[in-house]
Amino acid sequence: MLFKKKTDDEVTGATRFQVKLTEQLPELGQVMILVDTATGVNYIQTWVGTGGGITPLLDSNGDVVVDDVSKFQ
Repeated sequence: MLFKKKTDDEVTGATRFQVKLTEQLPELGQVMILVDTATGVNYIQTWVGTGGGITPLLDSNGDVVVDDVSKFQ
């Protein structure tokens, strides 16, 4: 579709993702924990040199870390 209708968040200017934590790792790069405010899913994002990546954050049991979305409303 060439033109799509904007979502409510796009119209109001609300942000979908919030930064939960940012850490600088000496001589390695940066690690950030992002939270999707719509689903509560936590993601870990890394920047090392000129590259980076993002993946869901897992707990010690291998389950995805999910926050309560009501705190973002």
